[in-house]
Amino acid sequence: MNTRRALISVSNKSRIVPFAKSLSNLGFELLSTGGTAKLLVDEGIEAIPVERYTGSPEVMDGRLKTLHPAVHGGILARLGRDENDLAKVGATPIDMVVVNLYPFEQTVSRADASDAEIIENIDIGGPAMLRSAAKNHQRVVAVCDPDDYDWVAQELQHGDLDLGKRRQLAAKVFAHTAAYDAAVARYLSTDADAQGPEPFPRFLTLPFERGYHLRYGENPHQKGAFFRERHAPIGTIAMAKSLGAGGKELSYNNFIDLDAALEAVREFQSPAAVVVKHTNPCGVATSDSLEKAYRLAREADSVSAFGGIVALNHNVDAATASALAETFLEAVVAPGFSEEALAILRKKKNLRLLDCGVMLPPDHPSDVLRRISGGIVVQQRDTTAQGEVEAAAVVTNRAPTQEEMLALSFAWKVVKHVKSNAIVLAKPNVTVGVGAGQMSRVESVMIACRKAGEASRGAVLASDAFFPFPDGIELAAAQGVGAVVQPGGSVKDQDVIDAANRAGIAMIFTGKRHFRH
Repeated sequence: MNTRRALISVSNKSRIVPFAKSLSNLGFELLSTGGTAKLLVDEGIEAIPVERYTGSPEVMDGRLKTLHPAVHGGILARLGRDENDLAKVGATPIDMVVVNLYPFEQTVSRADASDAEIIENIDIGGPAMLRSAAKNHQRVVAVCDPDDYDWVAQELQHGDLDLGKRRQLAAKVFAHTAAYDAAVARYLSTDADAQGPEPFPRFLTLPFERGYHLRYGENPHQKGAFFRERHAPIGTIAMAKSLGAGGKELSYNNFIDLDAALEAVREFQSPAAVVVKHTNPCGVATSDSLEKAYRLAREADSVSAFGGIVALNHNVDAATASALAETFLEAVVAPGFSEEALAILRKKKNLRLLDCGVMLPPDHPSDVLRRISGGIVVQQRDTTAQGEVEAAAVVTNRAPTQEEMLALSFAWKVVKHVKSNAIVLAKPNVTVGVGAGQMSRVESVMIACRKAGEASRGAVLASDAFFPFPDGIELAAAQGVGAVVQPGGSVKDQDVIDAANRAGIAMIFTGKRHFRH
């Protein structure tokens, strides 16, 4: 009986010792490298150093050790066909490759990591061995994930792995190395000089790994899963920690709404709350306390808030938790929760709680991707709402009052998060009416005014794009709106300005559109 060989070279050494012992007990001859070989020997497991197997020393501080014909010949050899070539390079068949890669992504994520250290953590030999083994999976078992050690060992106890399981492992290898290469490409492309004149690369490589299955997709008959971008920063929904409240898994719609709510609440420094329903903010408020902010946001549209998603920009205390518990909500996301708050909120049967850890600034850099048939469209995030109202041009006879300016600044930060055509009516620290997603802008004004009711009197209005006709301004004026912020840029601008002047409305143009299509 021919001796079976396994080459083991792992950066992540968790669970490798019991797996190696299992292989040794099954009669495998173990080849190993560097720190892995030392660990195995220290644990009383016989392991042959790769340099003894190849007859070539490890050089260049470990850069060159497994890139050798004897290693890759042993992995790639086809039995009954390549024996003569194996002899030429002094190799013997290798039947299993157990490799995981240098911790490139972990190194990149460290703030103190130098470029030189990051470059040294680009693995070359590891991916080469894994890819060779996966290519030759009919003969060679390729293992790149410690989660597979136990079941592979169990299969070997009962004989060998069938072709289906070998292909499964091989597919995982190629997906793993592709994700690894994508992370390296992303790091190198962050250098402006590497990107060249184009803002986006020719090839977009984004590594994602499945986090977990969703309760369902947009509808209960659609299956769904959540995939986490491997370099996602702390402070995103992708990296938010579930705090174990609620008996239901998150759905596709929950994720979309949570992301929309978190994006909106980042706009504010003072305690703020955003209530989202069907991806649109239906109530937004700031105050001197988080509890007050949430109550104001909820009461801005209490009907829509029922069953909504809430995002908060400060840690949730007991008072805020008590307010949250008064209404049925699907989920709450915040940068933290006190123990007292958790004790209150965990009594709600199906309320999901997510801790995002930190609040990223509203201008944090990231691209926005949307899937379409046969591809994706990519754009930079819309990060420019801050300061635009303060720098806007007054285009009417009357300039906004100081109080109106405060309200306009608040409304402008909100309207960029409402689906177009978007209209937001607001007072200085709270929305009073939101109109979203209509085919004509005047209809969005109608909806916002209807939701606001009497609260529209003395409110200000923010529009995410220009008014194409005076009708929207005339309707707002009839409801008592006092000031308007919009981008301007319509061929009918002067007609719109004239309508505002007739009504005594103050209007400013920012020159920036904030569609959220």
